[in-house]
Amino acid sequence: MSESSNGSTELGYEEARDQLVAVVRELEAGGLSLEQSLALWEKGETLAKLCERHLDGARERIEAALASVEEDAEEDAQ
Repeated sequence: MSESSNGSTELGYEEARDQLVAVVRELEAGGLSLEQSLALWEKGETLAKLCERHLDGARERIEAALASVEEDAEEDAQ
């Protein structure tokens, strides 16, 4: 787990993904009350957004690394 900017502990991508999978399985299994289903749905939405943030961060890091490599290649070509 990593620490977020507000000081609270945030799940890593793999942990959030695994919990999201568990939420989906539980919802698909059925047999829950409406309140239980809604609570799980909300938890799933939160986990999905967290996964999205992790993926966006990874994408930004990859794009920055690629841009750096391209800049180095251009400098070497000159």
